[in-house]
Amino acid sequence: MERRTFLKQGLTVSAGLMLGGLPKFSRRANADDPTKWRTFEVITKVEFIDPLGAVRVWVPVPLLNNTDYFKREGDTWTGNFKAARSVQVDRYGTGLVFAEWQPTEKAPSLEIKSNFMTRDRQVDLNKKPDASIQEDKAVLDYFKKPSKLIKTDGIVADTARGITQGKKSDVDKARAIYAWIVDNTFRDPKVRGCGIGDISTMLETGNLGGKCADLNALYVGLARAAGLPARDVYGVRCAASSEFKSLGKADDITGAQHCRAEVYLTGYGWVPVDPADVRKVVLEENPPELLPLDDPKVQRARAKLFGAWEMNWLPYNYSHDVKLPQSNGPEIGFLMYPQGETANGRKDSLDPKNFSYTIKTKEL
Repeated sequence: MERRTFLKQGLTVSAGLMLGGLPKFSRRANADDPTKWRTFEVITKVEFIDPLGAVRVWVPVPLLNNTDYFKREGDTWTGNFKAARSVQVDRYGTGLVFAEWQPTEKAPSLEIKSNFMTRDRQVDLNKKPDASIQEDKAVLDYFKKPSKLIKTDGIVADTARGITQGKKSDVDKARAIYAWIVDNTFRDPKVRGCGIGDISTMLETGNLGGKCADLNALYVGLARAAGLPARDVYGVRCAASSEFKSLGKADDITGAQHCRAEVYLTGYGWVPVDPADVRKVVLEENPPELLPLDDPKVQRARAKLFGAWEMNWLPYNYSHDVKLPQSNGPEIGFLMYPQGETANGRKDSLDPKNFSYTIKTKEL
């Protein structure tokens, strides 16, 4: 068995891998009382039922950048791998553990333990903007760019113009897009995993159903098309919710991946939003009946999730169009699930029982 460790404030660097400095991210003046921090441990275990030839695995780890709502406490890993190392995928906090095994290994295994702290976050958009809250221009420019699935031209741009017409401030534009997503989309339980986030196809077909990686990607694309920096934040739920039964998961969180979104508003910084979870409340809080949008519980979720996140959730990264190091397969749209390959090709990351991997959590 071998053991490797992420440093608390960065990465253990393998030979030949040079890491550039991470950009500084803004911290808001209205951060919660430090006593409200919660500490969690998440353990990801990966095994292979049918290893064939060279086996490789890529597992996302908690966001490499500390924020005002999240602190990484380091990662350790053990297993019977030939080699394993940490990899920083981009300049914006995306990290993973890459492991590979000898072709003769009959039972490849890897266990990654991640410790981190979170606290609930809220941005009061009724306050006067604070000019001291700043973000690096290169970061803002990066999060205005389209990705392969999150376009900002064509029907996306046309839709954004229609939604934001007459809105003068960035706050009003961001709020209008949020309201449009909540009012016009729906959570589709038949979608595999969290969806894929192909927003142009959603708009062109008029099928506005999906899950978090679809609905929040739609928010991000429309915001970018309206000139607002915005980003998906990919992660996993790690505890029960204090308010909404459908918005939490504890213990075995293997299928609890969840994508959120942020929009950058001048004078307020990165503002948390999650219209997809409003639609999840509609679908899942009163099964089998849908809750109407004017239901008090839906109204509470709608008001809360423009400007606030309950941090019973672990952020992984903001990444899109990810090329996995030493992979024989294509890029992936985003990195939210463990990925694996054998000589037969890439495994289905949405089928953890046959991959197989588990993710479990506990609050410390």
